[in-house]
Amino acid sequence: MLPLIRTLYDITLLRKGPEAIPPAWLLLVPVTGLWTFSMLAAAALIDRYDESVVAMNFFSAVIGLLCYAAVVAASGRGTRMVQTIAAVIGCGTLIFMAAIAEYVLLQPILGEDVSADLATLINLWSVPVEGHIIARAIDRHWYIGILIAMGVFVLQLVVLNYLSTSR
Repeated sequence: MLPLIRTLYDITLLRKGPEAIPPAWLLLVPVTGLWTFSMLAAAALIDRYDESVVAMNFFSAVIGLLCYAAVVAASGRGTRMVQTIAAVIGCGTLIFMAAIAEYVLLQPILGEDVSADLATLINLWSVPVEGHIIARAIDRHWYIGILIAMGVFVLQLVVLNYLSTSR
């Protein structure tokens, strides 16, 4: 498990690509477990992160994963699907856990609003990371990956906005 987390950490820092993850479906189990743990930790540690926010974020994440899977499939690189999905989930989880840690540790010092803004900035790091992952997965320039990740991010924001206004 530790080598997987180390690899995800290196991908998050843009040192490696998703090809560093073995193409084994079984790796999706621990990565999804970490993701679930991070969502439950956020729900337990952050007051405003209730069940409805967990559900909305889960739905938004699934939409993002489906978009990235479609891009990988459309590029003819289906053999890289497992690595790409594992990297997106795993790196997103590490970034989210860093945002949770920042919020929990700095909220008593900086206040709720400033800590939430800093957590949002930390979570925004997922856009270049996912751009890096998708660019490496489809063998395109980093800028293409960033454009794809920005498009997916905007779609996720639209979905989250729609879900939050309809509840």
